[in-house]
Amino acid sequence: MKNLKQFVHEFWMFGLKQAYACMFGGFLLAVMLVTKYWYPIEGLHRYDFIFIAAIAFQVFMLVFKLETWKEALVIIVFHLVATVMELFKTSDAIQSWHYPEEFIFGIANVPLFTGFMYSAVGSYLARVWRIFDFRFTNYPPKWTTVILVTAVYVNFFTHHYWYDLRWVILAVTFYLFLTTQIHFKVIKTHRKMPLLFGWFLVAIFIWFAENIATYANIWLYPNQKEAWQMVPLAKLSSWYLLMLLSFVLVTLVNRIKVPISIAIRATGAKTVSQSPESEPLTESEPATR
Repeated sequence: MKNLKQFVHEFWMFGLKQAYACMFGGFLLAVMLVTKYWYPIEGLHRYDFIFIAAIAFQVFMLVFKLETWKEALVIIVFHLVATVMELFKTSDAIQSWHYPEEFIFGIANVPLFTGFMYSAVGSYLARVWRIFDFRFTNYPPKWTTVILVTAVYVNFFTHHYWYDLRWVILAVTFYLFLTTQIHFKVIKTHRKMPLLFGWFLVAIFIWFAENIATYANIWLYPNQKEAWQMVPLAKLSSWYLLMLLSFVLVTLVNRIKVPISIAIRATGAKTVSQSPESEPLTESEPATR
């Protein structure tokens, strides 16, 4: 009974911390849904209002120290990377999706608030990293991950003109991260799970959020122009790759830390397995190899 109580308490705290990490993304989704059904400001386009609201909420989080300046830097980087991709994807020649409403704050076919939708993913990752004190075992060399996500980003553009290499990239991702474990602390003890599985869980939540956003008429895919329908599950592969790209971008700001492993239990000798970019966990907790 005691173990069950501890499990329920830890699971509850896990959910609360996740909700706290998702604060920015949750705020954006709430604004999108509310303004779909009720938007009384006639002199300001809805998209422009969302853009202003996103900036105001970011300022609010910084002023009240709900977000660090390092996390704000991550958001800026995501905004820039995303806007470039949005300009390409929504161009008249490509039209992967489009924004059906009018706006003033925008570039070409892209309203400026769209960068914040991607930034919400970066904000979540940066915050959840800090809140759960992420540690890793068997994390591949950083240079390999940078090359991998560069291929991901380039493929977002080139697959319109050449072969779509997403499945090749996913195969390489599986190979590089097959044994990588992520260690996360909910209360006191670090738990662990495969990093590949963690990315998959987040990709599913992003897919759900995408369905909410398209339902709220924020953007529409070609098959949603006549009537709204759910985003195909096939889009999960794109969101998984986005998670990979987002995660590696965050590692450029946050160092990869690893836990201390107890190599020889009988003698009590400790060995630390870590890359030059890592730093050890201060508590004596075994790493999984």
